[in-house]
Amino acid sequence: MTKREITKSLKEYPAALTVKELSEILRVSTKTVYKLLKEGALPACKVGRENRVAKVELVNFLRERDKRGTNPKCVQTDNS
Repeated sequence: MTKREITKSLKEYPAALTVKELSEILRVSTKTVYKLLKEGALPACKVGRENRVAKVELVNFLRERDKRGTNPKCVQTDNS
């Protein structure tokens, strides 16, 4: 997906996304989103007691993951 396509699909979301919104967009649990935040994969800032991620950072994250492949931890081996 191009940056423009990703941005267009996220246009109904606000500029700063909550963990719940991120979990909806990425289709993962909130626990997974917190793990990404803790690892520093998604840069966030605290607003009160909540973490917020800029929509631009999410687009960059998705583009970077798209360049590396869908699942970098998945390894294919030949056991024959």
